[in-house]
Amino acid sequence: MQALLVICHPVQRSLSRHLADRALTAARDAGHQVDIVDLVALGFDPRLNAGERSGYYAADADISDPIIREMATQLRQAELLILVFPTWWFGFPALLKGWFDRVWRPGIAFDHSADRGKLVPRLARLRHVVAVTTLGSPRWVDWLVLRRPLRRVLRWAIMAPCAPKARLHWLALYRAEDVTPERAERFAGKVAHTIARLTR
Repeated sequence: MQALLVICHPVQRSLSRHLADRALTAARDAGHQVDIVDLVALGFDPRLNAGERSGYYAADADISDPIIREMATQLRQAELLILVFPTWWFGFPALLKGWFDRVWRPGIAFDHSADRGKLVPRLARLRHVVAVTTLGSPRWVDWLVLRRPLRRVLRWAIMAPCAPKARLHWLALYRAEDVTPERAERFAGKVAHTIARLTR
């Protein structure tokens, strides 16, 4: 499959970076062609600018930023999307949220319907989304108190209107700030195994 790996962590020697490396190796070993978007290394600006927002409802809005244009092409071609990021304040890091704001845009990820009601999906090629995230909190806080807010946002607010046929594989490592090397490696193995078994 054509895969897109999006990495979002500011620290090079972080657990997220290690997990991204394992995900990349697993995807390549499985025979997938992988495009890599490292939002930090690219110096990605997450801010939706005035021109982008003003053209949000224009059917023929052009993408003037060449980096956004390339990212949009990669997204449209992807059959497998792998996201590796930390969960902060039970939300996406600002860079990743900005990637959704600027790249998952009208004309790329979806179209507006004539009555501006239900969105029309455009990511028909996307079959799988693997989200690999780390949290400092324990599992029960995410599941029982907050009811997995970030997973719900990704699945129902982002994927459902843009790539309704894609399957979400959510992999979360809890209490990541005091994780042992053994538990980190078990989780990395789970990430690799999940990616290795994916097919169209």
